[in-house]
Amino acid sequence: MKNAIVFILSFIACGVYLHAQEDNRIVVGVAAFSCEGSQQYSGLVTENVVEILTNTHCFRVVDRTSIDKVQAELELQKSEAFIDSKNTVNQGIAVAAEKMITGHITKIPVYAIKNTNGTVKGYQASVAFQMKVVDVETGLSTEATSFQGKTSELMLSPESAVNNAMASLKNELEEYFRVNFPLTTHIVKIIDCKNSSATKVLLAAGTRQGVKVGDKFSVEYVELLDGHPYPSEIGVIKVIKVAGDYFCECEVPKKIGMELFSRFSANDKMECKLIVY
Repeated sequence: MKNAIVFILSFIACGVYLHAQEDNRIVVGVAAFSCEGSQQYSGLVTENVVEILTNTHCFRVVDRTSIDKVQAELELQKSEAFIDSKNTVNQGIAVAAEKMITGHITKIPVYAIKNTNGTVKGYQASVAFQMKVVDVETGLSTEATSFQGKTSELMLSPESAVNNAMASLKNELEEYFRVNFPLTTHIVKIIDCKNSSATKVLLAAGTRQGVKVGDKFSVEYVELLDGHPYPSEIGVIKVIKVAGDYFCECEVPKKIGMELFSRFSANDKMECKLIVY
């Protein structure tokens, strides 16, 4: 009986604190890319960007391919569809993008490669475009970044050739998103603690989000003041183990362990932002 009581007390001290917080990933919209010359294959470029962004699992992605200007997004968010949405889809309420990705395709040549008898052997393509990130609320944008894909392999159709050319940019685009949209996640569990001070925590981010051992996260307490979030930094925690696709374990420095434990126990809103060097 005594051992059972000790076990229960230990479990309460460090193991029961499991939070199911709201999805606080940034909401990113992707507008249809503009294009110099033919628009025939430009949609494929936009679709590839949306797919790569979605597959990072770091963001909530909304498709704005029918809206190619940030002003249109601003006007859209003034509509009834976004009233009280709080970026959450509910009974048809639209999700409001916080950031918009816009792009301009500078070239997208597609070549038909022919046999000696004049029949088409296959197709090759290459893609070059510029892309920038716009803050929807302020209208401020990053400088345009240029991307140049490799010439595609010989493919059976023009569309597959364009997709193959875009595939060569996958790693470069993922790094661009990683830098411009640092991963934001939250603590789901205090794994270890000592004297009401957290020593190890579990974050809701793993290999699917590109987290690696040695990565560091800045932990912030987010207070709502006058209707707006006001973050204040608690400190920095370090990844010591990636626990599968969706979780990682982090060690907590002694100097912030007590505050982190206290705020987590009180269910205060905290965010963990990946530090990108």
